[in-house]
Amino acid sequence: MIDLNTWNLSIPVGEPATTITTPLLVSGYQDDYFKNINGTLFFWAPVDGTTTKSAKYPRSELRETYADGKLRNWKYKEADNYLRATLKVTQVPSTGKVVIGQIHNVEGDDPPIKLQYEYSAAAKTGSVTAIYRLKPGIDTSKAIVLRNVPLGQSFSYTIRLTPGGTLAVYAKLPSAAQVKWSAKLDPSWDAQTMYFKAGSYVQDNVGDNTEAGSAQFTSLKIEHL
Repeated sequence: MIDLNTWNLSIPVGEPATTITTPLLVSGYQDDYFKNINGTLFFWAPVDGTTTKSAKYPRSELRETYADGKLRNWKYKEADNYLRATLKVTQVPSTGKVVIGQIHNVEGDDPPIKLQYEYSAAAKTGSVTAIYRLKPGIDTSKAIVLRNVPLGQSFSYTIRLTPGGTLAVYAKLPSAAQVKWSAKLDPSWDAQTMYFKAGSYVQDNVGDNTEAGSAQFTSLKIEHL
């Protein structure tokens, strides 16, 4: 069972997009954009949905909190920080791109990492990619972490940020070996506070609600060790 006591939820309705508080989420909240059915979380974000403040794209996405609903933010040097998930992406927009996990920063809109599922209609398969910044404010770089992930295929990922500033992504298909990507963050990230996010953050805003990003999570866990 996924512990929702560590999250709130953003849904792509309202101006700006609506936040569902942690206590409301835990009490059984469901809508067109988020469902919790027998322990599986379903996220759906249409490209014509509304956005959070300063964002370009709609999302149905969880944001790290404490159980009382207070936002949880952290400095990476204070712990070994993990976001672990098992999921499948079941729909992508015309761009083929859906962000499925993040470490975001409080101080800006330039997070150190977004983990993105990218589907190629021509190849009829997808990949899991790390979109990352080694320093705050610079352009992102991209690394393919896991290849040959068809739409609807279950896979697992772990995003880890160590106290020493090593950013790593571990990913795995069922019955396959785990793969790893890692990079060392510049110490200029030390001063910033961070938090985890996970769900369906569609990387498209053109079209109607037949175009969307959809994901199903069967496990999801935050750890600060």
